[in-house]
Amino acid sequence: MSDNMAIQQVLAQMRSLQAQAGGATPPAAAPTAADPTAAGNFAELLKQSVARVNELQQESDTLRTALELGDPNVSLPQVMIASEKASVAFQATLQVRNKLVEAYKEIMNMPV
Repeated sequence: MSDNMAIQQVLAQMRSLQAQAGGATPPAAAPTAADPTAAGNFAELLKQSVARVNELQQESDTLRTALELGDPNVSLPQVMIASEKASVAFQATLQVRNKLVEAYKEIMNMPV
């Protein structure tokens, strides 16, 4: 039960980071397990989260390259902040993936 709570907390943090990075309002609460569309919503949420992590990494790379090329409109703090956002988003996604794999393994090891 605490693993489920930890996953929910990580997902909530990812949503909050996504909202802060994108300037949007955070989405509504996650669907419950009793919701028949929860699987589809989770898959869509996961897909959007991975896409957002990719965007953050590309943005970080673009800013880093611009700084290296001497673009006067890009400062070192901007590059470092973008790099840290990408790193935090990637680490959060990695932790969610690890928990999903762990949950899958537990389900597969259950006796039928």
